[in-house]
Amino acid sequence: MRDVLVDRFGFDSQHIELLMDKPGSPVMRTGVNIKKALNKMVDQAESGDVLYFHISGHGTLIGKKKQDEAIIPLDFNYITNIDIRKIVNRVPEGATITILSDSCHSGGLIDKEKEQIGPSNKPKNQAEGRTIQSSQSCKPKFIPHETVLEHLTSLTNINTSDIGIHMLQLFGNEASLLFCLPQMELDLLKPLKQDEGILLSGCQANEECQDVGGSENENKAYGAFSHAVLTVLKKHSGPLSNKELVLMSRDVLKNDEHIETQHP
Repeated sequence: MRDVLVDRFGFDSQHIELLMDKPGSPVMRTGVNIKKALNKMVDQAESGDVLYFHISGHGTLIGKKKQDEAIIPLDFNYITNIDIRKIVNRVPEGATITILSDSCHSGGLIDKEKEQIGPSNKPKNQAEGRTIQSSQSCKPKFIPHETVLEHLTSLTNINTSDIGIHMLQLFGNEASLLFCLPQMELDLLKPLKQDEGILLSGCQANEECQDVGGSENENKAYGAFSHAVLTVLKKHSGPLSNKELVLMSRDVLKNDEHIETQHP
């Protein structure tokens, strides 16, 4: 993706920051580091700038009734739809930000953002499910909220199912705004105006994204949606709208028998 940003879209390689999960990486992909990088990008933005944030990783849902979407960083310090909303709201007038999230339940990653492309907009035969062939090379990127809660409980030794208490104990004021701010302040976060923020999500809010293994010679996995987007961009050298990119990527996923149904 970095090469595509530089070679096709003209981004300056010096302006691209990579956060990794590998031990010894200069900047690890923790919750704090991701938010610092995003805030730095927004702080330096000016009118006319194009901002881009790409993440491929695990995602989950928080809560039972009013569910909030969250990215799960390396240290399990959730980055929620509330955090993303707060950051996007700070983008200066005249600048744009595009977020590509290849993570489970990412369809609602910008809080209060209106869905533009969904299964309901597809022809009926595309919206329906299909038989999936199981494959060890294809794995969901979903981590159950209960699994994370169990892990955090082992770290805090606090007997509570309120994940916010664990997050605040472990990360303090560096935890998600979802756990730090009262509901009244969360409700005051304004929805975006048209085109202020663009979310390209790997799936709908109620769906899971897939990780797909590389070839026998590649000891790595990659996000299926990220790979689909790159496939489309390499095949089509001309201009593409966001909608065209999403629908073409959806077709790439649909034609891969190893990928369970997900709708970008």
